[in-house]
Amino acid sequence: MVPSRRRFLIGCGAAAASAGLCGQLGRGASAPFSNALPIPRLIDAAASGHTVHLKAISGRHAFIEGKPARTYGYSAPILGPVVRVRRGDEVQMVVDNHLDAATTGHWHGLLVPGHNDGGPQQLIQPRERWRPVLKVDQPAATLWFHPHPHGDTARQIYMGLAGMIIVDDGSDARLGLPRTFGVDDLPLILQDRQFDSDGSIEYDNKTLGALDIAYGARGDTVIVNGAIAPVARVPTGLVRLRLLNAANAQNFELRFSDRRVFHVIASDGGFLSAPAALNQLVIAPAERFEVLVDFADGKPVVLETGPDEQMGAFGRLAPDGSSDYVPVMRFEPTATSTAFKELPTRLTEPAPVNSASAVRRRQLILNSGLCATRTETGRHAELASLIGINGKPFDIGRIDIETKLGTTEVWQITSIGMAHPFHVHGALFRVLSIEGEPPPAHLAAWKDTLLVEDTAELLVAFDRPAMRTHPFMFHCHILEHEEAGLMGQYVCA
Repeated sequence: MVPSRRRFLIGCGAAAASAGLCGQLGRGASAPFSNALPIPRLIDAAASGHTVHLKAISGRHAFIEGKPARTYGYSAPILGPVVRVRRGDEVQMVVDNHLDAATTGHWHGLLVPGHNDGGPQQLIQPRERWRPVLKVDQPAATLWFHPHPHGDTARQIYMGLAGMIIVDDGSDARLGLPRTFGVDDLPLILQDRQFDSDGSIEYDNKTLGALDIAYGARGDTVIVNGAIAPVARVPTGLVRLRLLNAANAQNFELRFSDRRVFHVIASDGGFLSAPAALNQLVIAPAERFEVLVDFADGKPVVLETGPDEQMGAFGRLAPDGSSDYVPVMRFEPTATSTAFKELPTRLTEPAPVNSASAVRRRQLILNSGLCATRTETGRHAELASLIGINGKPFDIGRIDIETKLGTTEVWQITSIGMAHPFHVHGALFRVLSIEGEPPPAHLAAWKDTLLVEDTAELLVAFDRPAMRTHPFMFHCHILEHEEAGLMGQYVCA
C-alpha cells in the first residue's frame, strides 16, 4: 500500500519531533502464550434481580509475572465484569466510587436519556454512589461501559476502568449462533500499554506533552482482557469473538497468522444483514465487532495486529519498533461434539436508510495537529496541540447543537491532521458514504463509532432525549483528543 500524504507527514513529523519518544518503544515484552485467556465474570441482570452493583476501585494486577502494577477496575483489580441485559429490562445500576478521584459511569452504545448517560456532568465523587435506572430498548449488540470525567477519562481508562455489556433480544438462539459465554462466545477487550521496568503502567495527566496529546497514549505491548499474549482453548467449530477496542488511541489491524477468512456478523449497534467475509479487520478505539471464526481444522492459530498505518512511527507495536505484525493471542482448538458447524447465511436486516428524511445537514470538522513556535535560531521552543471541532475546543458550559427528538440528520464528518474515531452519545447512525463511496459491508449496519480518515457522511437517528443539564457528547474517541478539546455537546428534545 502506498502511504497517503497524511500518513507520510504524521510519520515524518513524529520522528523529527520526538526521537526520544520513539526510542521508548519496545520496553514491554509479550509472553509466549503462557497464560490462559482471562474471562471476565458474567453478571446476568435478570438473574441478579435486575440490579447490578459496580465498584470503581484501585487494585494490583501483574501484567508481567512477579511485577504487580497499580491498576483500576470495576469490582475487580482490572477491567470489570460483562453485564448481560435483555431488551425490555429495566436495570438498576449501582455505581460506587472507591477511587480517590471523581469518576462517572458511561454506558457506551446503550440508548438511554441524557440524565442516565453518565457524561462529564454526572460526576460521582469519592465515596459517593450513583443509581441510574436503565431501560433497555434496542436490538442485540455488544456495548461497553467506562468513565467519562472530563480531564481524567484517558487516565482512568488507561489504568483499567472498562467493561463489556451484552444486549440480548433472543436473536442468538433464532439465528443459531454460538452463545455459551466463555466457551464459544468470547469477550475480547483489546488494549495497548507501555510498561516501566517495574511492570507499572502509571499515567500522569500533569506530565503529558504536546506529542502525547496530539497522537494519543500508545504502548508497544498488546493486552487482551488484561493479559499479554494469552491462549484460548476453543471448540473445533465456529467461535464467536466479541471484539472491543478499549485502547486510548491505537487502531488495531487484525488478521490471523494463516490468513484465514473470518466473518463479521455485527458492529457497534447490532447485527449486519448477512455475514461479511474478511481476512483483515481494522478496529478503532471504542469500536466493537462480533466475528465468527471457524476452527474446524483443529489447527492452532495466532491472532495478530499490524502497525497503525494512520500513525506512522507512533503506530508501531513490534518490540523492535519495526513494521511487523505482532501477536495478540493464540487459539488452540479442542474437539467437542457440541461445536457449531454452520455459518448462517442471513442475520437481521437493519432498518432501511432514507437520507431524504433528514431534517438537516451539518458539517463537523475535526482538527488536530501540532503548532511549533521557534526561537531566533530556528529551533523548536515548544509544541502546542491545536484540537477542536469546527475551530472550537470543548466547553462544558456550551451547547453546540440542538436537535429534535424522533428526527434524523446528515452529519458530514471531516478529519484534519489524522484519522479520528468519531463517536456520538445517545444515538446510532448509518454510514452513507466514506470518501464519497458506499461503506463496505461490515460497516453497513447501525454504529455509534466510525474511524474517519478524510470525510464520511452519517445519517444520525435521534430518539433519546437530552436536556441542557445533561446533554449528550459527540467527540473523537482518541481519549487524549477528547480531553484536549475535540468534543462537543448536543441536546435533543
